[in-house]
Amino acid sequence: MVTHPRVEVRRVLAQAHHVRPEQRDRLVDDLDDFVRRLLAEGPAPFRLWIEEPEPALTVRGYERLIERMPRAVDLIEGSPYVPRELRERLWPAGPSLVPEKEPLTRAAAEMMVAADRPYTRAQAAAHPDLPADLVERLAADPDHGVRLAVSMRPELTEEQRAAIDYRVGPEDRIWPAEWARRTRDPQMQRRCAASAHIGLRRSIALNKHLAADLVAVLAGDADFAVRLLLCETHAAVAAETVIATFLEARTMTKERLLQHPAIRRDSLAHLAEDPDPCRRAFTVYDRAVPADVIERLSHDPEPVVRGWCADDARLSPGRVLDLFDDPVSTGGAAANPRLAVTAMRKIIDDAASLHDEQPPKDMTVYLGNWSPDNLPTGD
Repeated sequence: MVTHPRVEVRRVLAQAHHVRPEQRDRLVDDLDDFVRRLLAEGPAPFRLWIEEPEPALTVRGYERLIERMPRAVDLIEGSPYVPRELRERLWPAGPSLVPEKEPLTRAAAEMMVAADRPYTRAQAAAHPDLPADLVERLAADPDHGVRLAVSMRPELTEEQRAAIDYRVGPEDRIWPAEWARRTRDPQMQRRCAASAHIGLRRSIALNKHLAADLVAVLAGDADFAVRLLLCETHAAVAAETVIATFLEARTMTKERLLQHPAIRRDSLAHLAEDPDPCRRAFTVYDRAVPADVIERLSHDPEPVVRGWCADDARLSPGRVLDLFDDPVSTGGAAANPRLAVTAMRKIIDDAASLHDEQPPKDMTVYLGNWSPDNLPTGD
């Protein structure tokens, strides 16, 4: 993949999880500038629940990246994927917690506030140096995005925020307030967590330095996005919150919640008797649950439960074969380490013999056999 002719493949590899630093180092000399930029940014942070994950590159890899692309120094500042040794050498005093903004003069502020582009006015609205009278002017700006940016300024009281004509609906996507996302001030954190402003609660949910009691408070927030962002950011969230958020989510990225540390940390044995089949299915993530419970759940009348059990190594070999013959759970059973070797060989041999054949109408090769195109695979 490092030498793949399609640059899209190399770009994906640059930020893929579970790639060793020595492997990723090989992309530092890639001819594509965007590949190198992705290396500097590091893997996508939504699966990052620890302060110091494994480095994305070796020290020498980062040094070589900076040689080839000097601006990488700015891109990697504050990145948790940079080895500690290199961080201490590049930033002896530590990286800045809040991105520095250029000092804003009165003349520059007035030019930004008078700009035709709403984006420029929104930038002014979020700038910490914006004079109070200009903040007041932008609070009545005709553009909603500008008014929203003003409403999330740190110095405003709840009453002042409520006086601004802004809205944040359940489906609205907004830029988080950087000051709230990064602050370590306990009082500021509490103000945000208790705010009626959904945007501030979403922003503080992204704060990796959030006090433990505030994590618990936000876990019960009425806004789904607050709970989702909290689960994506904090390892301390309880498994019950993660499970409920996963089941409620309709986003394309919901599967990443299945990697949350709480799912493999907290006890889930009680879910085996839950009346909700989707919650029963989560039982398999608890490695302490006895094999006989998993075996029983593999006979569950609900397909979703059988499908989630199918790849579990606690199942007996005979039960794995039974699940392999069930179209709902075939995919999971095929990945089960206890699947009989004879079955594995049959899959491979049958697939090879069917490789050059023309498929029947509306059929495709699936695990060595002709199967309907719309066959549920269970994985």
